[in-house]
Amino acid sequence: MSLSAPLPTAVSAKPRLAGVDAARGVALVGMIAVHVFSFYLPETDSVSWLVPVFSGRAAALFAVMAGVGLALTSGGRHRRSGEQAAADRRGIAVRAGVIAAVGLTLGQVEVDIAVILVFYALLFILALPLIRVEPRKLAVLTAAWIVLAPPIAYLARQALYAAPFLVVLPGDPNWTSAQDPVALLSTLFFTGTYPAFQWLGYLLLGMLLGRLGLGSPRIRLWLVLAGAAAVAAAQLASAFLLQVLGGAKALLATGEIDPWYFQAWDHRLLIDLSEVDEGTSGWWLALDTPHSGTSLDLLNTMGSAALVLGLCLLLGGTGDGPRGGGSRPLPVLAGPGSMTLSLYTAHVLVMGAVYASGAEVGEAALFWSQMVVFTGAGIAYKLASRRGPLEHLTAGAVRTVRRGADRSARPAA
Repeated sequence: MSLSAPLPTAVSAKPRLAGVDAARGVALVGMIAVHVFSFYLPETDSVSWLVPVFSGRAAALFAVMAGVGLALTSGGRHRRSGEQAAADRRGIAVRAGVIAAVGLTLGQVEVDIAVILVFYALLFILALPLIRVEPRKLAVLTAAWIVLAPPIAYLARQALYAAPFLVVLPGDPNWTSAQDPVALLSTLFFTGTYPAFQWLGYLLLGMLLGRLGLGSPRIRLWLVLAGAAAVAAAQLASAFLLQVLGGAKALLATGEIDPWYFQAWDHRLLIDLSEVDEGTSGWWLALDTPHSGTSLDLLNTMGSAALVLGLCLLLGGTGDGPRGGGSRPLPVLAGPGSMTLSLYTAHVLVMGAVYASGAEVGEAALFWSQMVVFTGAGIAYKLASRRGPLEHLTAGAVRTVRRGADRSARPAA
């Protein structure tokens, strides 16, 4: 995700890819949908279509787009070096600081949402040593992360949960969380909703994709086909491990879940591992459940992210003009997608206000009212060639740091 749109650098800006903003817009819509609508439909004893379509996938798409944004703002296919690379790192660090500050503030809001921003800011910091890595090495690192990070995190969580101190924050990270630095760090890296240790894989994939030359129709088609293949492979592999090799029986034997979870595909998708003692069986790693952080979950959601990005790029064309638009724009998605930090913040505040008021607001009304306002705002800002409020703040902070660094680098007269 690039929660703030790519920022200007000393190098002249290239035409903006409308499809990239559209993919961010898809992620924003998906996250709002899963925050508003109920997953379970008691009248039909089934799971909403939102679960397989958006749950876990929307947030993962945000993370992948973060990596794409970092790659594009640090040269795209042409990696920068020397002072330009140093300037890129400073800009990324400043963006991370702004996102973290917004996230810590939103963490104070009482709302039934796991606010993602502080975790994303940490991912930006973790990416700083990687912006000069070549695509081939990024591909190897991404593949290794998918395979190795989940079992390592699994073992780390078991060790943390056995510790005699708090390792999970009671709520979202906020300005008071630093009072318990151990719980804060363990939550950010391993035990939280968006554990950075595993989620770095999304950023790595995004950085790899951003280095591939997204203007190429062949690359765009490859993203669609490879993404769809990854989704299918992850789901089939999980089904094989659970149903054929006996993983489902082993998990049922732990007593941690009810049998109905494995009676139907849509029920299995609803498993929430947050209340599960994963130390009871290594078979938990065979799930591709949303937010489970397993290798198959990563492969599944990475595949859907690549698929969505490829489709948006095929439909969106390239941007032209200072703020982009493309010969075949997707304004309904690309507009909001160009100012997702501002709109995500507004969404959390809206949901917090509804939660605090106790008002009975219909899900459809709550969702579509936000969609109309956010889409209108995004299109208006894009047509006016303006950044969103928080994107403007981020850009100003980056410019200030760059100017200060440039002045300090000049030799004394």
